[in-house]
Amino acid sequence: MPESETTPWEYMLYVPQDLRAVTVCRRTLRLILTMHGLIGVVDTAELLATELISNALRHTKGPTALRVHWTDGVLRLGAWDANPEPPDPPRRLEHIAEDLEEGRGLALVKACADLWGWQPLARNGHRGKYVWCDLDAA
Repeated sequence: MPESETTPWEYMLYVPQDLRAVTVCRRTLRLILTMHGLIGVVDTAELLATELISNALRHTKGPTALRVHWTDGVLRLGAWDANPEPPDPPRRLEHIAEDLEEGRGLALVKACADLWGWQPLARNGHRGKYVWCDLDAA
């Protein structure tokens, strides 16, 4: 059994206000999950992290961070941002136009994650929110 399946771990990646950082997050996440023997969830986790971080970068001008947490067979991905406003509720994927460039993020998260949510959060003196999702990888 890989160590990742029995020992909890966590990584935090602070993200600059730059959309190119989404690619850095995605590649870093792939490396983290591969090193912990969780290659089976990499593709879905990359999609979810991309949506969470993209939303955070689009809807705030302040600091942003990606959190990757593993415990008890559950991978939790989360994005913290400095905008304390709750995220817009996810729309149903079938109600989103195929050519629409925006507006699918949380709908994809809701469809692909086992559980998702958000909560108000303060970090380093900044108010904001934490949007998270779980993947059952056990």
